[in-house]
Amino acid sequence: MPRPHPAIDLPRPQVFAHRGGAALRPENTIAAFDHGLALGADGLEFDVHLSRDGIVVVHHDASLERTTNGRGLLAAHTAAELARFDAGFHFTPRLAREPAGFPYRGAGAAIPTLGEVLRRYRDIPVIIELKANEPELARRTIDEVRAVDGLDRISLGSFGTRVLRAARAYEPRIRTGSSREETRRALYRSWCRWPVADPPFDAYQVPEIAGTTRVVSPRFVDYAHRAGVAVQVWTVDEEADMRRLIDWGIDGIISDRPDVAVEVVRNPNPSGRSNPSNP
Repeated sequence: MPRPHPAIDLPRPQVFAHRGGAALRPENTIAAFDHGLALGADGLEFDVHLSRDGIVVVHHDASLERTTNGRGLLAAHTAAELARFDAGFHFTPRLAREPAGFPYRGAGAAIPTLGEVLRRYRDIPVIIELKANEPELARRTIDEVRAVDGLDRISLGSFGTRVLRAARAYEPRIRTGSSREETRRALYRSWCRWPVADPPFDAYQVPEIAGTTRVVSPRFVDYAHRAGVAVQVWTVDEEADMRRLIDWGIDGIISDRPDVAVEVVRNPNPSGRSNPSNP
């Protein structure tokens, strides 16, 4: 079983609201995080970058156009400037029951700092995705985690090996996921049934399928658990996929639809219940 840790060691699969629940509210905003947790998600997953003045801010893309009314690179702006952009400008809810158009334009959704988010959710398990493969982002993120005494509930993830190695060196107590390269090596070893000895990470935060390659399978989950590593799968939004992955023994569902995921986890035997993924 996975190593005991408040961020991953619960008696049922954890639900992490991916970017706060990006299908339901403007992603990576306080509005999304509040809503995802109100729906019953166990924790939050979100992304971070460094602003021009070296502040860790919560945003997925390196540029601003997709989600905000800003333009250009995020790193070209200070945190104060970023906070003035409308992070709900382009958001359209994916549910038929939600208002059409852009209901969150001008509603106050901003790009928050990491410090603001961590202070607001002091008792919540969090997965922080380091979007740049840069050691300075790791160090400044860990400084924010230390400032809220969050080492026992916050884990770091990234595609990049360099930034995760920097994080582990800077703060050996920080929990991390595997990088893309570490996951690839583990997947190859699982196919050959070669054990992983004392891995430097605590979770595989992975898609079920990457391109044409199946990553998550019953064999991979068993392989991970034998090494003491949790399996947290993104981005899982369909009820049937959630139920299959839970049957395989995964430890966490990272979803844009935390409403669906919470219902699935709470009701493992859905006979006679309507399908929450088709409201």
